[in-house]
Amino acid sequence: MLSHFQKPLPRILAILALFAAMLATTVATSVVTATKAHADGCYTWSRTLTEGTSGEDVRQLQIRVAGYPAYGGHIAADGAFGPATKAAVQRFQSAYGLGADGVAGPATFSKIYSLQDDDCTPIHFTYAELDDGCGGSGWDGGPLSAAATKANALQTMWQLEAMRHALGDQPLTITSGFRSIPCNNSVGGASNSQHLYGRSADLVGVHSLCTLAKQARYHGFGGIFGPGYPGHDDHTHVDIRTSNSWSAPTCGI
Repeated sequence: MLSHFQKPLPRILAILALFAAMLATTVATSVVTATKAHADGCYTWSRTLTEGTSGEDVRQLQIRVAGYPAYGGHIAADGAFGPATKAAVQRFQSAYGLGADGVAGPATFSKIYSLQDDDCTPIHFTYAELDDGCGGSGWDGGPLSAAATKANALQTMWQLEAMRHALGDQPLTITSGFRSIPCNNSVGGASNSQHLYGRSADLVGVHSLCTLAKQARYHGFGGIFGPGYPGHDDHTHVDIRTSNSWSAPTCGI
């Protein structure tokens, strides 16, 4: 004869089986949700990107991690996922508390989506800020096509976003960005100024000009000119040329 302790056993087992089934369903749903591609107003990645992959989706990724090449480095937006791109993805992941494996998958793309607006600019910068020479002249009037100039400005902003984050997410103020040829001439800019190409920004902000100049060295800026360089005692100039020319003597650069 069964004791009163044994009689409820079938019922208990049934409840445990039901609980296990519910738990399995919850886990499966969570996995699907975590790996599901997110539609984004600017650009949506549809596959995981790893070293050795190539394509337009890689190029779009490279633009967004161009500010993470390490000291004095540069990331080529060439659509080829090589070792430098992997290292930049790892630094981006580390900067935002993600698993730093250098593989661009759902978690990495989700973070990028949260950092960009529907026009592809990073959330803390706008095209209007980079087109402020002489009151804003659009993107024509320079040596390049308007489309190419605007594309340069976009990468400049993404590198500025990386620098801003590294400096504690405090504001950076752009006092001069793209300049048309007439605009550049009117302000006495150099005839080969990077401002003409949409590749540069003159900065001030809550940080000292020397802090800006020193930090820029880690975010892919090939041109850095600040205090002590002629005409740059009231701002720090950064640009995305791919060879390094740095001078801010007051700052030890």
